[in-house]
Amino acid sequence: MILLNYLACKQTKSGMVAGITISVAWDALRSSDSMEEPLNWLLFNKHLTNGLRQKVTRHRKILEKVVDVEYVLKARTIREFDERFTSHLFGYKSCVDYYRDASPAKKLPHTSVPILCLNAADDPFSPQSAFPVSIVQALPNVALLLTAHGGHIAFLQGLFPRGESYMERLFGQFVQAVFEHPRDIKRACGVKKHQPSKDQSDAKE
Repeated sequence: MILLNYLACKQTKSGMVAGITISVAWDALRSSDSMEEPLNWLLFNKHLTNGLRQKVTRHRKILEKVVDVEYVLKARTIREFDERFTSHLFGYKSCVDYYRDASPAKKLPHTSVPILCLNAADDPFSPQSAFPVSIVQALPNVALLLTAHGGHIAFLQGLFPRGESYMERLFGQFVQAVFEHPRDIKRACGVKKHQPSKDQSDAKE
């Protein structure tokens, strides 16, 4: 999420030649809904929230100056924690505002470098309903690779998965292609060289 938000914000001035994301949460609101389903809450949400509360407890003396620590420690879901702590700390009026601002799906049209995004349909952190398929279809520089299985940052292969996973193999191939065939990739993605501004041109003269 951070990478995509950065690429969308900086556009041609990101300083990056390409980007790859794995299991990104495209819509934080839908991700929260998915993580609050009974089984997902029991397996993931509950334990992740406990970990967040522990971090607040560890730094209580510092954090109690800016947040109501007792109220934060009563959070039972990641959404409640973000509502009481994260969104407040970063100056958002609500968790909804924070989640909307953090979600990268609708910002993809503002990116300018080649980007490969890998997601699995069975990822509880990033539900299939949030995949920006229609948005990506209109973007020559973004490829969305979807698999039926893979979970969240797993993508294991075989009955007894050992060794290199699918995402590791894909990552290696993508990075190799980016550095060995940069012109071909940029041409295929419709990426043009950054044109200097008039002020920059005048300065050179």
